[in-house]
Amino acid sequence: MKTGDQIVQDLPWRWGVQGKIFIIGGLGYLFDAYDIALNGFLMPLLGEHFDLTLSQRGLVATANLVGMALGAVVWGAIADRIGRKKAFSVTLLIFALFSVLGAFAPNYAVFLALRFVAGVGLGGCIPVDYALVAEFSPKKYRGRVLTALDVWWPIGVTLCGLVATMMLTLDDNWRWMLATMSLPALLLFWVRRGIPESPVYLSKKGREAEARAVIDDLVARTGAPAEPYVIPAPTARTGSRGPRAAYEQLRDVWRFSPRITSAAWLLFASVMLVYYAALSWMPSILKEQGLGDTAAFMSTTLMSGVGILGVLVSTALVDLVGRKWLIGVTAPLAALALVAFALMLDMPTGSVVAIAVFGFLMQLTIPAMYAYVSELYPTLLRASGFGWASSFSRVLTGFAPLLFGSVMWPLLGLPLTFAVLAVAVVGSVVWTALAAPETKGRALDGDEEEDRERATGPAPGPEPVEVPAQAPGRAVL
Repeated sequence: MKTGDQIVQDLPWRWGVQGKIFIIGGLGYLFDAYDIALNGFLMPLLGEHFDLTLSQRGLVATANLVGMALGAVVWGAIADRIGRKKAFSVTLLIFALFSVLGAFAPNYAVFLALRFVAGVGLGGCIPVDYALVAEFSPKKYRGRVLTALDVWWPIGVTLCGLVATMMLTLDDNWRWMLATMSLPALLLFWVRRGIPESPVYLSKKGREAEARAVIDDLVARTGAPAEPYVIPAPTARTGSRGPRAAYEQLRDVWRFSPRITSAAWLLFASVMLVYYAALSWMPSILKEQGLGDTAAFMSTTLMSGVGILGVLVSTALVDLVGRKWLIGVTAPLAALALVAFALMLDMPTGSVVAIAVFGFLMQLTIPAMYAYVSELYPTLLRASGFGWASSFSRVLTGFAPLLFGSVMWPLLGLPLTFAVLAVAVVGSVVWTALAAPETKGRALDGDEEEDRERATGPAPGPEPVEVPAQAPGRAVL
Protein backbone atom coordinates (compact mmCIF):
# COMPACT_ATOMS: atom_id res chain seq x y z
CA MET A 1 0.00 0.00 0.00
CA LYS A 2 1.23 3.49 -0.82
CA THR A 3 2.08 6.09 1.77
CA GLY A 4 0.43 9.50 1.80
CA ASP A 5 3.69 11.05 0.58
CA GLN A 6 3.68 8.71 -2.44
CA ILE A 7 0.08 9.62 -3.23
CA VAL A 8 1.05 13.32 -3.36
CA GLN A 9 4.08 12.57 -5.52
CA ASP A 10 2.06 10.53 -8.02
CA LEU A 11 -0.74 13.07 -8.54
CA PRO A 12 -1.25 14.67 -11.95
CA TRP A 13 -0.20 18.31 -12.30
CA ARG A 14 -3.06 20.80 -12.26
CA TRP A 15 -2.54 24.56 -12.55
CA GLY A 16 -5.54 25.18 -10.32
CA VAL A 17 -4.02 23.04 -7.56
CA GLN A 18 -0.23 22.67 -7.48
CA GLY A 19 0.07 25.55 -9.95
CA LYS A 20 -1.54 27.90 -7.43
CA ILE A 21 1.16 26.99 -4.88
CA PHE A 22 3.81 27.53 -7.55
CA ILE A 23 2.52 31.01 -8.46
CA ILE A 24 2.03 32.27 -4.91
CA GLY A 25 5.38 30.88 -3.80
CA GLY A 26 6.99 32.35 -6.90
CA LEU A 27 5.63 35.82 -6.22
CA GLY A 28 7.35 35.77 -2.85
CA TYR A 29 10.53 34.79 -4.62
CA LEU A 30 10.01 37.72 -7.00
CA PHE A 31 10.14 40.12 -4.06
CA ASP A 32 13.37 38.50 -2.86
CA ALA A 33 14.91 39.17 -6.28
CA TYR A 34 13.47 42.68 -6.42
CA ASP A 35 14.91 43.54 -3.01
CA ILE A 36 18.42 42.25 -3.73
CA ALA A 37 18.51 43.92 -7.15
CA LEU A 38 17.35 47.16 -5.56
CA ASN A 39 20.58 47.28 -3.53
CA GLY A 40 22.56 47.81 -6.71
CA PHE A 41 20.29 50.62 -7.88
CA LEU A 42 20.20 52.26 -4.45
CA MET A 43 23.97 52.32 -3.94
CA PRO A 44 24.86 55.13 -6.40
CA LEU A 45 21.75 57.15 -5.41
CA LEU A 46 22.37 56.85 -1.68
CA GLY A 47 26.03 57.62 -2.29
CA GLU A 48 25.02 61.00 -3.69
CA HIS A 49 22.24 61.61 -1.15
CA PHE A 50 24.33 60.85 1.95
CA ASP A 51 27.74 61.69 0.41
CA LEU A 52 29.14 58.17 0.89
CA THR A 53 32.48 56.60 0.00
CA LEU A 54 32.67 53.40 -2.07
CA SER A 55 33.08 51.34 1.10
CA GLN A 56 30.04 52.97 2.70
CA ARG A 57 28.00 52.33 -0.43
CA GLY A 58 28.91 48.66 -0.18
CA LEU A 59 27.28 48.56 3.25
CA VAL A 60 23.87 49.06 1.57
CA ALA A 61 24.06 45.57 0.12
CA THR A 62 26.00 44.15 3.07
CA ALA A 63 23.36 45.09 5.69
CA ASN A 64 20.56 43.63 3.58
CA LEU A 65 22.36 40.41 2.61
CA VAL A 66 23.66 39.70 6.12
CA GLY A 67 20.09 40.11 7.38
CA MET A 68 18.98 37.63 4.72
CA ALA A 69 21.70 35.21 5.83
CA LEU A 70 20.36 35.31 9.38
CA GLY A 71 16.80 34.98 8.09
CA ALA A 72 17.64 31.94 5.96
CA VAL A 73 18.95 30.08 9.02
CA VAL A 74 16.27 31.22 11.46
CA TRP A 75 13.30 30.70 9.18
CA GLY A 76 14.60 27.46 7.69
CA ALA A 77 14.77 25.98 11.20
CA ILE A 78 11.42 27.50 12.20
CA ALA A 79 9.72 26.16 9.06
CA ASP A 80 10.99 22.65 9.85
CA ARG A 81 9.44 22.94 13.34
CA ILE A 82 6.22 24.99 13.11
CA GLY A 83 5.34 24.29 9.49
CA ARG A 84 5.77 25.80 6.05
CA LYS A 85 2.46 27.68 6.02
CA LYS A 86 3.03 29.93 9.04
CA ALA A 87 6.61 30.72 8.11
CA PHE A 88 5.45 31.26 4.51
CA SER A 89 3.33 34.27 5.52
CA VAL A 90 5.27 35.83 8.38
CA THR A 91 8.54 36.14 6.46
CA LEU A 92 6.92 38.32 3.82
CA LEU A 93 5.08 40.45 6.38
CA ILE A 94 8.32 41.35 8.17
CA PHE A 95 9.97 42.24 4.87
CA ALA A 96 7.10 44.47 3.73
CA LEU A 97 6.75 46.39 7.00
CA PHE A 98 10.44 47.17 7.41
CA SER A 99 10.83 48.10 3.75
CA VAL A 100 8.12 50.74 4.26
CA LEU A 101 9.96 52.03 7.31
CA GLY A 102 13.22 52.10 5.35
CA ALA A 103 11.69 54.51 2.86
CA PHE A 104 11.31 57.02 5.71
CA ALA A 105 14.79 56.54 7.20
CA PRO A 106 16.07 59.94 8.44
CA ASN A 107 19.77 59.06 8.15
CA TYR A 108 22.12 56.46 6.79
CA ALA A 109 22.59 54.51 10.06
CA VAL A 110 18.84 54.06 10.54
CA PHE A 111 18.49 53.09 6.88
CA LEU A 112 21.09 50.31 7.27
CA ALA A 113 19.39 48.97 10.42
CA LEU A 114 15.99 48.83 8.72
CA ARG A 115 17.42 47.16 5.62
CA PHE A 116 19.00 44.53 7.87
CA VAL A 117 15.69 43.68 9.58
CA ALA A 118 13.84 43.62 6.24
CA GLY A 119 16.50 41.17 5.06
CA VAL A 120 15.86 38.91 8.06
CA GLY A 121 12.25 38.58 6.95
CA LEU A 122 12.96 38.15 3.27
CA GLY A 123 15.85 35.75 3.84
CA GLY A 124 13.37 33.15 5.02
CA CYS A 125 11.35 33.25 1.82
CA ILE A 126 13.63 31.17 -0.40
CA PRO A 127 14.11 28.09 1.84
CA VAL A 128 10.47 28.16 2.96
CA ASP A 129 9.12 28.70 -0.57
CA TYR A 130 11.25 25.94 -2.07
CA ALA A 131 10.35 23.47 0.69
CA LEU A 132 6.62 24.16 0.30
CA VAL A 133 6.52 24.12 -3.52
CA ALA A 134 8.72 21.00 -3.62
CA GLU A 135 6.50 19.07 -1.24
CA PHE A 136 3.36 19.76 -3.28
CA SER A 137 5.00 18.91 -6.64
CA PRO A 138 4.45 15.53 -8.34
CA LYS A 139 7.68 13.54 -8.66
CA LYS A 140 7.33 13.37 -12.45
CA TYR A 141 7.42 17.17 -12.75
CA ARG A 142 9.44 18.07 -9.65
CA GLY A 143 12.70 19.01 -11.35
CA ARG A 144 10.98 21.22 -13.88
CA VAL A 145 8.72 22.82 -11.27
CA LEU A 146 11.57 23.69 -8.90
CA THR A 147 13.71 24.95 -11.76
CA ALA A 148 10.83 26.95 -13.25
CA LEU A 149 10.28 28.54 -9.84
CA ASP A 150 13.47 30.49 -10.44
CA VAL A 151 11.90 32.28 -13.44
CA TRP A 152 10.42 34.63 -10.86
CA TRP A 153 13.94 35.80 -9.99
CA PRO A 154 14.93 37.46 -13.30
CA ILE A 155 11.37 38.76 -13.62
CA GLY A 156 11.76 40.44 -10.22
CA VAL A 157 15.20 41.84 -11.07
CA THR A 158 14.01 43.09 -14.46
CA LEU A 159 10.91 44.66 -12.93
CA CYS A 160 13.09 46.35 -10.33
CA GLY A 161 15.36 47.77 -13.03
CA LEU A 162 12.46 49.14 -15.05
CA VAL A 163 10.73 50.70 -12.03
CA ALA A 164 13.98 52.16 -10.69
CA THR A 165 14.79 53.69 -14.09
CA MET A 166 11.34 55.28 -14.36
CA MET A 167 11.71 56.80 -10.88
CA LEU A 168 15.09 58.42 -11.49
CA THR A 169 13.46 61.79 -12.24
CA LEU A 170 11.52 61.91 -8.94
CA ASP A 171 12.68 63.83 -5.89
CA ASP A 172 13.90 61.42 -3.19
CA ASN A 173 13.81 58.73 -5.85
CA TRP A 174 15.40 56.08 -3.60
CA ARG A 175 12.59 56.48 -1.06
CA TRP A 176 9.97 55.91 -3.73
CA MET A 177 11.87 52.84 -4.98
CA LEU A 178 11.65 51.29 -1.52
CA ALA A 179 8.03 52.21 -0.88
CA THR A 180 6.76 50.97 -4.24
CA MET A 181 7.42 47.29 -3.60
CA SER A 182 5.91 47.24 -0.11
CA LEU A 183 2.22 47.45 -1.01
CA PRO A 184 2.14 44.43 -3.35
CA ALA A 185 4.18 42.49 -0.76
CA LEU A 186 1.50 43.18 1.87
CA LEU A 187 -1.18 42.08 -0.59
CA LEU A 188 0.70 38.84 -1.22
CA PHE A 189 0.89 38.26 2.54
CA TRP A 190 -2.92 38.35 2.64
CA VAL A 191 -3.19 35.93 -0.29
CA ARG A 192 -0.73 33.48 1.28
CA ARG A 193 -3.04 32.91 4.23
CA GLY A 194 -5.12 30.55 2.07
CA ILE A 195 -2.26 28.17 1.26
CA PRO A 196 -2.63 24.72 2.90
CA GLU A 197 0.12 23.20 5.02
CA SER A 198 2.42 20.71 3.32
CA PRO A 199 0.94 17.19 3.66
CA VAL A 200 4.47 15.75 3.58
CA TYR A 201 5.41 17.94 6.55
CA LEU A 202 2.20 17.03 8.42
CA SER A 203 2.89 13.33 7.89
CA LYS A 204 6.42 13.62 9.26
CA LYS A 205 5.09 15.46 12.31
CA GLY A 206 2.51 12.79 13.10
CA ARG A 207 -0.47 15.04 12.39
CA GLU A 208 -2.28 12.28 10.53
CA ALA A 209 -5.80 13.71 10.46
CA GLU A 210 -4.59 17.03 9.03
CA ALA A 211 -2.36 15.26 6.52
CA ARG A 212 -5.22 13.07 5.31
CA ALA A 213 -7.50 16.08 4.94
CA VAL A 214 -4.98 17.85 2.70
CA ILE A 215 -4.12 14.71 0.70
CA ASP A 216 -7.78 13.78 0.12
CA ASP A 217 -8.50 17.33 -1.00
CA LEU A 218 -5.56 17.23 -3.43
CA VAL A 219 -6.73 13.90 -4.86
CA ALA A 220 -10.26 15.20 -5.38
CA ARG A 221 -9.18 18.51 -6.92
CA THR A 222 -6.67 16.95 -9.32
CA GLY A 223 -9.14 14.28 -10.45
CA ALA A 224 -6.83 11.41 -9.50
CA PRO A 225 -8.45 8.04 -8.63
CA ALA A 226 -8.88 7.61 -4.89
CA GLU A 227 -6.96 4.73 -3.36
CA PRO A 228 -6.13 3.64 0.18
CA TYR A 229 -2.87 4.78 1.73
CA VAL A 230 -1.10 4.80 5.06
CA ILE A 231 0.55 7.56 7.06
CA PRO A 232 3.65 6.01 8.66
CA ALA A 233 4.21 6.75 12.32
CA PRO A 234 6.81 9.52 12.77
CA THR A 235 10.09 8.98 14.53
CA ALA A 236 10.06 10.45 18.02
CA ARG A 237 11.88 13.76 18.35
CA THR A 238 12.93 15.82 21.30
CA GLY A 239 12.80 19.44 20.25
CA SER A 240 14.66 22.51 21.31
CA ARG A 241 13.81 26.12 20.69
CA GLY A 242 15.63 29.34 20.03
CA PRO A 243 19.36 29.41 19.25
CA ARG A 244 19.77 25.80 20.34
CA ALA A 245 17.26 24.70 17.70
CA ALA A 246 19.30 26.42 15.00
CA TYR A 247 22.46 24.78 16.34
CA GLU A 248 20.78 21.36 16.28
CA GLN A 249 19.67 21.87 12.70
CA LEU A 250 23.22 22.82 11.73
CA ARG A 251 24.56 19.75 13.51
CA ASP A 252 21.99 17.51 11.82
CA VAL A 253 22.66 18.71 8.26
CA TRP A 254 26.39 18.06 8.74
CA ARG A 255 25.79 14.71 10.46
CA PHE A 256 23.56 13.64 7.61
CA SER A 257 26.51 13.84 5.18
CA PRO A 258 29.57 16.09 5.55
CA ARG A 259 30.45 15.58 1.88
CA ILE A 260 27.01 16.53 0.60
CA THR A 261 26.70 19.51 2.94
CA SER A 262 30.17 20.84 2.11
CA ALA A 263 29.40 20.54 -1.61
CA ALA A 264 26.07 22.35 -1.18
CA TRP A 265 27.65 25.16 0.84
CA LEU A 266 30.61 25.68 -1.51
CA LEU A 267 28.41 25.57 -4.60
CA PHE A 268 25.97 28.08 -3.15
CA ALA A 269 28.74 30.37 -1.91
CA SER A 270 30.81 30.55 -5.09
CA VAL A 271 27.95 30.85 -7.58
CA MET A 272 26.04 33.42 -5.55
CA LEU A 273 29.23 35.37 -4.81
CA VAL A 274 29.76 35.89 -8.53
CA TYR A 275 26.12 36.72 -9.15
CA TYR A 276 25.67 39.16 -6.26
CA ALA A 277 28.98 40.89 -7.03
CA ALA A 278 27.70 41.61 -10.52
CA LEU A 279 24.15 42.47 -9.43
CA SER A 280 25.20 44.79 -6.59
CA TRP A 281 27.98 46.67 -8.34
CA MET A 282 27.04 46.65 -12.04
CA PRO A 283 25.28 50.07 -12.03
CA SER A 284 28.22 51.60 -10.14
CA ILE A 285 30.79 49.98 -12.44
CA LEU A 286 29.00 51.28 -15.51
CA LYS A 287 28.69 54.75 -14.00
CA GLU A 288 32.45 54.74 -13.36
CA GLN A 289 32.86 54.10 -17.08
CA GLY A 290 31.03 57.34 -17.80
CA LEU A 291 27.48 56.10 -18.40
CA GLY A 292 24.58 58.13 -17.04
CA ASP A 293 22.12 56.77 -14.50
CA THR A 294 19.59 55.71 -17.12
CA ALA A 295 22.11 53.90 -19.34
CA ALA A 296 23.76 52.19 -16.36
CA PHE A 297 20.39 51.06 -14.96
CA MET A 298 19.12 49.78 -18.31
CA SER A 299 22.31 47.81 -19.04
CA THR A 300 21.93 46.08 -15.69
CA THR A 301 18.26 45.44 -16.48
CA LEU A 302 19.33 43.78 -19.76
CA MET A 303 21.44 41.33 -17.73
CA SER A 304 18.36 40.21 -15.80
CA GLY A 305 16.00 40.37 -18.77
CA VAL A 306 17.88 37.74 -20.78
CA GLY A 307 17.97 35.70 -17.58
CA ILE A 308 14.25 35.02 -18.01
CA LEU A 309 15.10 33.08 -21.17
CA GLY A 310 17.91 31.36 -19.27
CA VAL A 311 15.51 30.04 -16.63
CA LEU A 312 13.15 28.69 -19.29
CA VAL A 313 16.03 26.88 -21.01
CA SER A 314 17.23 25.55 -17.65
CA THR A 315 13.74 24.26 -16.94
CA ALA A 316 13.77 22.35 -20.21
CA LEU A 317 17.24 20.88 -19.64
CA VAL A 318 17.27 20.03 -15.92
CA ASP A 319 15.44 16.70 -16.23
CA LEU A 320 17.08 15.93 -19.56
CA VAL A 321 20.78 16.27 -18.70
CA GLY A 322 20.57 16.16 -14.90
CA ARG A 323 21.31 18.74 -12.24
CA LYS A 324 25.05 18.18 -11.87
CA TRP A 325 25.90 18.38 -15.56
CA LEU A 326 23.84 21.52 -16.07
CA ILE A 327 25.46 23.27 -13.09
CA GLY A 328 28.94 21.97 -13.88
CA VAL A 329 28.98 23.38 -17.40
CA THR A 330 27.09 26.65 -17.08
CA ALA A 331 28.49 27.98 -13.78
CA PRO A 332 32.15 28.22 -14.95
CA LEU A 333 31.08 29.64 -18.33
CA ALA A 334 29.01 32.34 -16.60
CA ALA A 335 31.98 33.34 -14.44
CA LEU A 336 34.22 33.53 -17.53
CA ALA A 337 31.65 35.76 -19.25
CA LEU A 338 32.01 38.20 -16.35
CA VAL A 339 35.80 38.19 -16.81
CA ALA A 340 35.25 38.92 -20.51
CA PHE A 341 32.98 41.83 -19.56
CA ALA A 342 35.72 43.32 -17.37
CA LEU A 343 38.27 42.99 -20.19
CA MET A 344 35.96 44.70 -22.68
CA LEU A 345 34.81 47.69 -20.63
CA ASP A 346 36.29 50.06 -23.21
CA MET A 347 34.26 48.36 -25.95
CA PRO A 348 30.62 49.38 -25.35
CA THR A 349 29.05 46.79 -27.64
CA GLY A 350 31.28 43.95 -26.50
CA SER A 351 30.77 44.68 -22.81
CA VAL A 352 26.98 44.81 -23.20
CA VAL A 353 27.03 41.46 -25.05
CA ALA A 354 29.17 39.98 -22.26
CA ILE A 355 26.69 41.25 -19.65
CA ALA A 356 23.84 39.59 -21.55
CA VAL A 357 25.75 36.30 -21.91
CA PHE A 358 26.55 36.33 -18.20
CA GLY A 359 22.90 36.97 -17.29
CA PHE A 360 21.73 34.12 -19.54
CA LEU A 361 24.27 31.55 -18.32
CA MET A 362 23.90 32.44 -14.65
CA GLN A 363 20.15 31.86 -14.87
CA LEU A 364 20.82 28.45 -16.37
CA THR A 365 22.89 27.66 -13.29
CA ILE A 366 20.97 29.08 -10.34
CA PRO A 367 17.57 27.39 -10.92
CA ALA A 368 19.23 23.99 -11.33
CA MET A 369 21.35 24.62 -8.22
CA TYR A 370 18.34 25.55 -6.10
CA ALA A 371 16.42 22.47 -7.24
CA TYR A 372 19.48 20.29 -6.67
CA VAL A 373 20.32 21.46 -3.15
CA SER A 374 16.67 21.23 -2.06
CA GLU A 375 16.69 17.58 -3.19
CA LEU A 376 19.80 16.58 -1.24
CA TYR A 377 18.21 16.59 2.25
CA PRO A 378 15.47 14.56 3.96
CA THR A 379 12.06 16.06 4.62
CA LEU A 380 12.72 17.07 8.22
CA LEU A 381 15.97 18.75 7.21
CA ARG A 382 14.98 20.08 3.79
CA ALA A 383 14.16 23.70 4.66
CA SER A 384 16.96 23.97 7.20
CA GLY A 385 19.49 22.23 4.94
CA PHE A 386 18.67 24.59 2.12
CA GLY A 387 18.50 27.50 4.56
CA TRP A 388 21.96 26.85 6.01
CA ALA A 389 23.50 26.58 2.53
CA SER A 390 21.75 29.80 1.54
CA SER A 391 22.81 31.45 4.77
CA PHE A 392 26.46 30.50 4.34
CA SER A 393 26.46 31.99 0.86
CA ARG A 394 24.73 35.15 2.02
CA VAL A 395 27.17 35.72 4.85
CA LEU A 396 29.97 35.67 2.28
CA THR A 397 28.06 37.61 -0.33
CA GLY A 398 26.87 40.03 2.34
CA PHE A 399 30.40 41.16 3.06
CA ALA A 400 31.48 40.84 -0.59
CA PRO A 401 30.05 44.23 -1.68
CA LEU A 402 32.06 45.90 1.08
CA LEU A 403 35.27 44.03 0.21
CA PHE A 404 34.64 44.46 -3.51
CA GLY A 405 34.35 48.24 -3.26
CA SER A 406 37.09 48.86 -0.70
CA VAL A 407 39.73 46.21 -1.50
CA MET A 408 39.32 43.96 -4.53
CA TRP A 409 38.22 46.41 -7.23
CA PRO A 410 40.65 49.20 -6.24
CA LEU A 411 43.67 46.89 -5.69
CA LEU A 412 43.22 44.04 -8.16
CA GLY A 413 41.18 45.68 -10.87
CA LEU A 414 37.99 44.24 -12.31
CA PRO A 415 39.44 41.53 -14.62
CA LEU A 416 41.59 39.91 -11.93
CA THR A 417 38.84 40.27 -9.31
CA PHE A 418 36.35 38.41 -11.50
CA ALA A 419 39.01 35.84 -12.45
CA VAL A 420 39.55 35.00 -8.76
CA LEU A 421 35.81 34.47 -8.38
CA ALA A 422 35.78 32.25 -11.47
CA VAL A 423 38.48 30.01 -9.98
CA ALA A 424 36.32 29.60 -6.85
CA VAL A 425 33.36 28.53 -9.01
CA VAL A 426 35.42 25.92 -10.86
CA GLY A 427 36.71 24.50 -7.57
CA SER A 428 33.23 24.16 -6.08
CA VAL A 429 31.87 22.50 -9.23
CA VAL A 430 34.69 19.93 -9.20
CA TRP A 431 34.08 19.10 -5.53
CA THR A 432 30.32 18.76 -6.11
CA ALA A 433 30.97 16.32 -8.95
CA LEU A 434 32.99 14.15 -6.56
CA ALA A 435 31.09 14.55 -3.31
CA ALA A 436 27.34 14.70 -4.03
CA PRO A 437 24.96 12.36 -5.88
CA GLU A 438 22.80 13.20 -8.86
CA THR A 439 19.18 13.65 -7.72
CA LYS A 440 17.42 13.44 -11.07
CA GLY A 441 14.39 11.17 -10.75
CA ARG A 442 14.91 10.36 -7.07
CA ALA A 443 11.96 9.52 -4.84
CA LEU A 444 11.00 11.05 -1.51
CA ASP A 445 12.29 9.20 1.57
CA GLY A 446 13.96 6.41 -0.35
CA ASP A 447 17.32 4.70 -0.69
CA GLU A 448 19.06 6.18 2.33
CA GLU A 449 21.84 3.60 2.43
CA GLU A 450 22.40 3.82 -1.32
CA ASP A 451 22.59 7.61 -1.20
CA ARG A 452 24.78 7.68 1.90
CA GLU A 453 27.17 5.20 0.28
CA ARG A 454 27.35 7.32 -2.86
CA ALA A 455 28.08 10.40 -0.81
CA THR A 456 30.54 8.97 1.72
CA GLY A 457 31.67 5.61 0.38
CA PRO A 458 30.88 2.24 2.00
CA ALA A 459 30.85 2.58 5.76
CA PRO A 460 33.25 0.09 7.37
CA GLY A 461 32.55 -1.38 10.79
CA PRO A 462 29.54 -0.27 12.82
CA GLU A 463 26.49 1.23 11.24
CA PRO A 464 26.56 5.08 11.04
CA VAL A 465 24.57 7.00 13.63
CA GLU A 466 21.15 7.96 12.34
CA VAL A 467 20.09 11.59 12.28
CA PRO A 468 17.55 12.25 15.05
CA ALA A 469 13.98 12.78 13.90
CA GLN A 470 14.64 11.31 10.48
CA ALA A 471 12.15 8.81 9.16
CA PRO A 472 13.64 5.51 7.92
CA GLY A 473 15.17 6.10 4.52
CA ARG A 474 16.76 9.19 3.19
CA ALA A 475 14.21 11.78 2.07
CA VAL A 476 15.11 13.27 -1.26
CA LEU A 477 12.49 15.26 -3.05
